[in-house]
Amino acid sequence: MAISTSSIFVFFFVLLFTTVLSRTKILDISSSIQQTLNPFSVESLKQEESTISPSSSSLLSFQLHSRVAVRGTSQRDYNSLTLARLERDSVRVKSLQTRVDLVVQDLKPEETEFEAEKIEGPIISVSYGDGSYTVGDFVTESITFGGENAVENVAIGCGHNNEGLFVGAAGLIGLGGGALSFPSQINASSFSYCLVDRDSNSTSTLEFGGATPTDAVTAPLVRNSKLNTFYYLDLTGLSVAGNSLTISPSAFKVSDNADGGVIVDSGTAVTRLQKDVFNTLRDEFVKGTRHLPSTNGVALFDTCYDLKSMKSVEVPTVSFRFSNGKELPLPAKNYLIPVDLVGTFCFAFAPTSSSLSIIGNVQQQGTRVSFDLANSLIGFSPNKC
Repeated sequence: MAISTSSIFVFFFVLLFTTVLSRTKILDISSSIQQTLNPFSVESLKQEESTISPSSSSLLSFQLHSRVAVRGTSQRDYNSLTLARLERDSVRVKSLQTRVDLVVQDLKPEETEFEAEKIEGPIISVSYGDGSYTVGDFVTESITFGGENAVENVAIGCGHNNEGLFVGAAGLIGLGGGALSFPSQINASSFSYCLVDRDSNSTSTLEFGGATPTDAVTAPLVRNSKLNTFYYLDLTGLSVAGNSLTISPSAFKVSDNADGGVIVDSGTAVTRLQKDVFNTLRDEFVKGTRHLPSTNGVALFDTCYDLKSMKSVEVPTVSFRFSNGKELPLPAKNYLIPVDLVGTFCFAFAPTSSSLSIIGNVQQQGTRVSFDLANSLIGFSPNKC
């Protein structure tokens, strides 16, 4: 059977084109800037229903909204909003790092005397190294989600005296690995969430008991023998434009004294990496973006670009690599983000002096993150919100 030269050429071109695309991502500048207008529009409070139905196998499901879609913002412009978000994020990261430091040093939080109103019954008191604390009643209660799904006898803390992270929300749901976390209390063997873009008025779902999507990129969850609250994953490397970066394997490992490792955290915004790892990642990304006009850094972001005159740009693909050989390429909008309304975009990773690395929610946006607790696996399913 004869094969024409033109057919071979077409096949080669398609293969080459696909390979090039996998090494780069297209960032829609116009769409990203348009979305930054949402927090300052009355329309942002009109949430759009999720187009993804809850998994038929889930035991419990309820809607998730972005913070700004529910509460709006008091900031006067997007740059101020960005700075406020980054400041709040730094406080969050400090509290996580303090928690790990206390465990590593085998210490407990300092006992603090609160001059609050007299509290009857069992007392719950939680404090963090950044100054955040709550003190109140420890009770059991029936909790209803969405007016339909009720869960009885859930142990909760009812805070009467709150500061820092415990202020500004009607409540916090604990999804960690401890015995008092919500998944543990309802005996959920799995749960998942998908975070919509932070400036979006769309909604998604938080689900308990559902199966991990079959097309998910999975990675092993690893245990920290001294700290069961956080979800550590077995990250082994990073790549930029398909090129694996030279990083010491120890950079992502949990040490024998519970130090180090990489956690997935829905409350942290910007992914934090050890300084040497961050520098390697950033420098490789900068090599692939020499065609883009650079500008001054913003807050904790040291690599920014002036893209106001462009509708879209091509940037190197940034990927996470796991111990089972699987790889998770990130969408461009999950690592090159707008910080104002005039086209300044920054590389959304940051260095940390701590040994603890954190995969934040900017890198998780638009991806369903599934925790298979029974099999110690975490799954990432892009475009499943």
